[in-house]
Amino acid sequence: MRKIVAGLFVSLDGVAESPSKWGYPYFDAEVLEAIAAGVTDADAILIGRRTYLEFAELWPSREGPMAEFLNGTHKHVASGTLDRLDWGPASLIGGDLAAELAELKRQPGRNIQVPGSPRLVAWLLRHGLLDELDLMTAPTLVGSGTRLFEESGEPIGLELVESRSFDTGVVAANYRTVLDRSHPEGAR
Repeated sequence: MRKIVAGLFVSLDGVAESPSKWGYPYFDAEVLEAIAAGVTDADAILIGRRTYLEFAELWPSREGPMAEFLNGTHKHVASGTLDRLDWGPASLIGGDLAAELAELKRQPGRNIQVPGSPRLVAWLLRHGLLDELDLMTAPTLVGSGTRLFEESGEPIGLELVESRSFDTGVVAANYRTVLDRSHPEGAR
């Protein structure tokens, strides 16, 4: 079964929105290499509407391994409002998102990468559909913007798989979702 793996660049105060606007001082060659390595196990992308629209403006004119991955890999776009996708290859996922993603995970292939899309990542976590969460935390306080963990809800168990720090002060941590050990029913 395929895994859904999210990779987000976040500030120390948890802002995950538009790291292209505040994160450039931390995107050195070492960090960019680690980000590019994180997508090598994926053959599909899952993103939300906002991230799709932002990326569609940003990435087509870029070069390098991450641009090649984002521009050339099939994108599954979760949106109930978009009716066409000009940046492809891409397809819309609407309707019962949980059922469609469960079916996508059952199809043959490698990982499904979620680059960005903090609201979608939080939804995937709450619905037990996210298998791994890769966070790169920059040592900066952005102050305002969408935070990954804004909404409260049931506890979600995560297990630290690996961590690493970079010369820029960025800390990378890979988490795997696990059954929540504190919840009596063992819910995700």
